[in-house]
Amino acid sequence: MKKKVFSVIATCCFLALGAASTARAQMPATALRAMIPFDFCIRGKTLPAGDYEIKRITDTPDVLIVSGVSNREREIFETDSDGSRKTPNRGELIFHRYGDSYFLSEVFAGGGQTGRELLESRQERSLKREMAASNDVRKRPETVALAAY
Repeated sequence: MKKKVFSVIATCCFLALGAASTARAQMPATALRAMIPFDFCIRGKTLPAGDYEIKRITDTPDVLIVSGVSNREREIFETDSDGSRKTPNRGELIFHRYGDSYFLSEVFAGGGQTGRELLESRQERSLKREMAASNDVRKRPETVALAAY
């Protein structure tokens, strides 16, 4: 009888420990970090290259904040769920590149969580139209993925 009670208690402890680590990964204060080697835009604001943290600021994943680690840059932005593609196992930031301009497009925390997609800014839509109207093959939009930790 003592063995059964001990095994039930041990199982409950392991389950509680697993649930606590999963809950921690989804808490608002948990940050995703990345070294971004180029200037990039979010909601029409250009942020300089550098180390950045991205995290939720509320209990819902809709609103994120990007903060410079070595500078005082920060921007709050809204996102939508991105279930359009398979989520990577590791953290990843996706940028759209139009010529020399980069726009943060998607944020993936990794570990099976769904990604978050940013709405295109007016500036990005304008560049996209300009490139689509151009017949120059060298001027095509690109997607750039950066690893985050």
